Amino acid sequence: MEFLIKLAQVILSFSILVVLHEGGHFLPAKWFNTRVEKFYLFFNPGFELFKKKIGETEYGIGWLPFGGYVKIAGMIDESYDKEQMKGEPQPWEFRSKPAWQRFIIMVGGVTVNLILGVVLFIMIFAVYGEKYIPSSEISDGI
Repeated sequence: MEFLIKLAQVILSFSILVVLHEGGHFLPAKWFNTRVEKFYLFFNPGFELFKKKIGETEYGIGWLPFGGYVKIAGMIDESYDKEQMKGEPQPWEFRSKPAWQRFIIMVGGVTVNLILGVVLFIMIFAVYGEKYIPSSEISDGI
């Protein structure tokens, strides 16, 4: 039973990290009026455990717990949608956005990871912070 609890804790922690990372791509894309087709926690080859379409975006949970993804319209490396790429770029597509907006969308996930790391470090340091011990009170070099 203890193993299952630890496994559930690892999966939950990983899920939170994945959702935050993918949210780092999702939010800037939405802010720049780029169409986000899918937002998934975990991968879904063949089928998904849950999916719901809200607006233009399909949200879901896949069955293969190795990450997640955000499918953004007009981003060839994610979609491999060759038919979509043959047409003229639409204003809502990633490829029609200025370079600075595409850059922010692309680095959004890494930026969230960096900010999360700093916040977690600050929180851990605040709770378990360093205690000062004067060297006169140290015995046996410890």
